[in-house]
Amino acid sequence: MKRLIIFLSLLIFSCAPASLLNPTISPASTETSPPEPTVTAPEPPTVAPTGVPSPTTPGDVNPDAYTFKPIAVGLHQPVYLTHAGDGSGRLFIVEQPGRISIVQDGELRLDPFLDIREIVNDESTEQGFLGLAFSPDYASNGHFFIHYSDANGDTTIVRYAVSSDPNLADPASAKIILQVDQPYANHNGGDLVFGPDGYLYIGLGDGGSQGDPHGNSQNLNALLGKMLRIDVNQAPYGIPSDNPFINRAGARPEVWAYGFRNPWRYAFDRATGDLYIADVGGNAYEEVNFQPANSGGGENYGWNFMEGLHPYRGQAPEGLTMPIAEYSHDDDEGGCSITGGYVYRGPSLPGLTGVYLFGDYCSGIIWGVSHTAEGEWQKASLWQTDYNISSFGEDEAGEVYVVDHGGEVLQIVSK
Repeated sequence: MKRLIIFLSLLIFSCAPASLLNPTISPASTETSPPEPTVTAPEPPTVAPTGVPSPTTPGDVNPDAYTFKPIAVGLHQPVYLTHAGDGSGRLFIVEQPGRISIVQDGELRLDPFLDIREIVNDESTEQGFLGLAFSPDYASNGHFFIHYSDANGDTTIVRYAVSSDPNLADPASAKIILQVDQPYANHNGGDLVFGPDGYLYIGLGDGGSQGDPHGNSQNLNALLGKMLRIDVNQAPYGIPSDNPFINRAGARPEVWAYGFRNPWRYAFDRATGDLYIADVGGNAYEEVNFQPANSGGGENYGWNFMEGLHPYRGQAPEGLTMPIAEYSHDDDEGGCSITGGYVYRGPSLPGLTGVYLFGDYCSGIIWGVSHTAEGEWQKASLWQTDYNISSFGEDEAGEVYVVDHGGEVLQIVSK
């Protein structure tokens, strides 16, 4: 019955906005709007490491060789897991109502790393505390960045710092980096990821309701429906000088790629630098998008002209970047909402090396995608679980975890 209620709430949410709460205001909400961002020179291009092993073909994976090991239970609506890159081995788990919990030495710590529940609006299914990214220099600067829905339901990107206690953030260190108005309560996106270039990538949905009624995804002068790329080493943030639309009139310089409906979890392959983006579909298709490491940005991933590989509305322009994988809501593998994962690069499960893992929130199916020897993309269903997969996670070693919105985190391990 619980899963039926969750599924029905998702269907209802995709069709109409929900009412918004008005909780306590953000500690930094008294600040004025951030000044215009500065422009910064790009970092030298990252070169993919040599000797990257050939990917396993998903059809050759033996699903029965693996199982799911519980790592943390009793969580409140977990939606993300990551690490700090500081050598501590700790896992940081985002809980949608507004907390970050820590798993250290195999134990879930009682005290949260950060608790901002009083300022987070999690009234609706796709609002709340949604994203977390630690600075690549976290070990030296102690900075991390979060994405949450504020009292008005708007996207708020905030930088925090760790306190003198490595297991506690400093709540007084909050500094707003970016705020984006959200016209509706769904399609908030929510991910924050630092790329191999050291820049922060921010995935935002099209603003919500149904079918992108405001045309945000194809409007380069809007931040919604986009992948943004910014330099957070500037105040409030900088624009990398090689961003694709920096010199185009009528376009926001923060935009890195566009044509997204609701990118829900994306990740860089730590071995190659390639970017995989899961974009939640509308009524019929869910999709996985791909951006190679040597891309200069500027791709148009098609929404709302296309839904997956299929026409959705209007006449699609030439030059769209099509998904590498999709699945239908109607077929035997169907679900309702895609959740992006990671390309497996850990040392423990060589039979999964190079396979991009992703899942569906409603059906609990986990798929794998990778290149075949002929250079084609192949997708295979690997596991049927009973989890509401809200996210995947990756630790410092490259091991992969499944985040169950029902309150559990599990590691994919060999039997």
